[in-house]
Amino acid sequence: MSDPTNVKLSFREKAGYSLGDGGANFVFQLMIILQTGFYTDVMGLTASAVGWMFLFVRFSDAITDPIMGAIADRTKTRWGKFRPWLIWSAIPFAVLFWMAYTVPAGFSSSGKLWYSVATYTVLMMAYTMNNAPYSALNGVMTSNSSERTSLSQYRFFAAMVIALFVQGFTLPLVGKLGGGDDARGWSITIAIFAVVSIVFFVITFLSARERVQPPKGQNTNFKRDFTDAITNQPWVAMFCMTLFVFITLALRGGSTYYYITYFVDSAAMTSLLDKLGLVVGSLDLHSSG
Repeated sequence: MSDPTNVKLSFREKAGYSLGDGGANFVFQLMIILQTGFYTDVMGLTASAVGWMFLFVRFSDAITDPIMGAIADRTKTRWGKFRPWLIWSAIPFAVLFWMAYTVPAGFSSSGKLWYSVATYTVLMMAYTMNNAPYSALNGVMTSNSSERTSLSQYRFFAAMVIALFVQGFTLPLVGKLGGGDDARGWSITIAIFAVVSIVFFVITFLSARERVQPPKGQNTNFKRDFTDAITNQPWVAMFCMTLFVFITLALRGGSTYYYITYFVDSAAMTSLLDKLGLVVGSLDLHSSG
């Protein structure tokens, strides 16, 4: 009898799995490209306040990410450990996504700042609640290393498609749907993105299957998980590299937005330059692979 954990996955399951990363990338792409510009130009916050807010949220992420991973790993349902979190997090993710990019009416400058801090912080918690289990799902769908690699390829292809869409169409949609009111345009645009993300998460939940189970009798605790992580040199190296990449992406995206908006005076150029950067980057990855 063939090993059910070593199966070759169907196109349907791989494509369905990939949409989970597509849904999360609506938030991620805005975060690294347009979020700073939204907070300063639309929400009306100062650049220094936005910087301190981002720093606070990054520190909170460093705490919530491993906690969420440990919680998900100990989840036991008839759907598995990780799949249920896609459903449980879908609505909070979408609602907080919309709230974070909606300017509250009648709020003072300080009120908008605290509103932004609260909604962005909780949005990132919902993002972690969704994306940490999703990232672990790959490892329990099959034990076949080739199939896991294929899953990652599908996942990053979906992420690339959403990246091109978000970077190319967000600002035009804001302008079109807002009719001259950027705050209204952002709120409507993000509402659309949020609904699409829910659909993507549901499809991933319905498509993926968890087959690989941990050995019976395996017992772990939070302290051991933390110790194993910080003493694992490859993990520490990957953590540092990922942190550096995220900082670089945020700096590049934010500076591109401001340069194009205030010096080139054409917001449409932002999406063009970002798309060119993605294409060049993907060609470089392809040639190196």
